[in-house]
Amino acid sequence: MTRSRSRFDDQPRPHFITSTVVAWLSVFNRPEAVEIVFDSWRFLQREGMLLYAYVVLDNHHHWIASGDDLGRLVGRFKSYTARRIIDLLTERGATTLLDELHHYKLRHKVSQDYQLWQEGSHPQATLDDEMMLQKLEQVHNNPVRRGFIDKPEDWRYSSARNYEGRAGLIEVVTDWR
Repeated sequence: MTRSRSRFDDQPRPHFITSTVVAWLSVFNRPEAVEIVFDSWRFLQREGMLLYAYVVLDNHHHWIASGDDLGRLVGRFKSYTARRIIDLLTERGATTLLDELHHYKLRHKVSQDYQLWQEGSHPQATLDDEMMLQKLEQVHNNPVRRGFIDKPEDWRYSSARNYEGRAGLIEVVTDWR
């Protein structure tokens, strides 16, 4: 797979972002792996990134975020989480999954043994309130569409709870207007 032609625009507006594990392998069925994602988002929030929404599923996640040089922040996110998750899988002896991450690694990635993330993030700038609402619905309804739950706020690893006025697992900006 080649690098995505989609780019982050220069405006600090929210972008809908998708991060997908290579070959759609199930990595986030381990709560510790999801916590690594949350730790990275919390760090980036302290660095000035605004997180508006997220959903983490077994093999990918969608998120809406904004910040100065968002493309660089997403790159830092993917680099940090890949390293930490591969370390976690190594510590846990997840040899089958590590073998798959090695097998699906792109050939030009010669300086590493494994590849966790597919290249690209397919960013889409949210240009107006209507588009933001559509992307929020897309994020929060992803586990419903996949048949995992009946209501978006029932998915543990989603900001849908935050938008219902309940405590979520990580803070998000719900007042984005």
